[in-house]
Amino acid sequence: MLLVVLACLLPVVMIISIGVGAVPIPASEILTILSDQLGFGSGVINDQSALIVESIRLPRTLLGLIVGGSLSVAGASMQGLFRNPLADPSIIGVASGAALGAGIAIVLGGVLFAGMPSLLQSYSVSILAFAGGVITTWLVYKMGTGNNGTSVATMLLAGVAINALAGAGMGMLNYIADETMLRNLTFWQMGSLGGATWELVLICASLLVPVVLFLGRYGLVLNALLLGESEARHLGIDVQKVKLQLIFLTALAVGVSVSVSGIIGFVGLVVPHLIRLAVGPDHRILLPASAMLGGMLLLAADMVSRTIVAPAELPIGIVTALMGAPFFLSLLWQQRKRIA
Repeated sequence: MLLVVLACLLPVVMIISIGVGAVPIPASEILTILSDQLGFGSGVINDQSALIVESIRLPRTLLGLIVGGSLSVAGASMQGLFRNPLADPSIIGVASGAALGAGIAIVLGGVLFAGMPSLLQSYSVSILAFAGGVITTWLVYKMGTGNNGTSVATMLLAGVAINALAGAGMGMLNYIADETMLRNLTFWQMGSLGGATWELVLICASLLVPVVLFLGRYGLVLNALLLGESEARHLGIDVQKVKLQLIFLTALAVGVSVSVSGIIGFVGLVVPHLIRLAVGPDHRILLPASAMLGGMLLLAADMVSRTIVAPAELPIGIVTALMGAPFFLSLLWQQRKRIA
């Protein structure tokens, strides 16, 4: 039932997201423009509205949907793998590594990418952010893997260390950056969907949609892991192989998301909690529901970021933190009362 409700709400939220902004566009006009693009249009179209929808709002909405869904599914997967509802996609250092890679591109990109094709230079931040996420994931995995398999606890500690090292690296970059670089670095860390283009949407969709669909197939496996690793092995699950696949799929989802939108916190932590409150811990429902609700939550945050200080734009990471932190504190408070 929940999946049906979310599937019905999704297009509604998308239409609202496309219509909200400095130039409001009615839903009827949006539907006319989209129908015309699909070859079914018959109404009169305002050229200015059509340009805004096709070039700015629609790519931004699609990117927010993909990134929000990917972060939420990654968060649900990490919580299931670590058997810890407080786990989120940054727990193994992916987001920190991606942030460090982006910082290197912003501060040192003029030197590193000098003489390279203009396409590489324009996507230097995304390229190095993704590379940073992949490298940190590999380091954490190598540290947590020994002769007896992969230790989730060791990976968790390694992630803490990687986060600290990446934080130190970001501090050094902040120290040597000039005023313009520092401003760009600060705004990138706060997250934004303002750089959405059709090229970026196509790249993200080609990478993230298959990852999200593939992670959605691990519902039964994650349900088994909730019972414990030994119980999962008795059920015929190759736990070591599953750990490896989940870690790298999650790292890919977070690395690509962070590389195109910057650091967006709390989405991967809060959304799975909301779904669990509604339907329980069954990952067969939790994963697809998290994908849809995560996309809608990020679109809602983006709408707030575009309108609350219009015509300026508030970084979306601030909005998600303001939305997510009070909810998370309320969960902790309820848990404290139950324990007491």
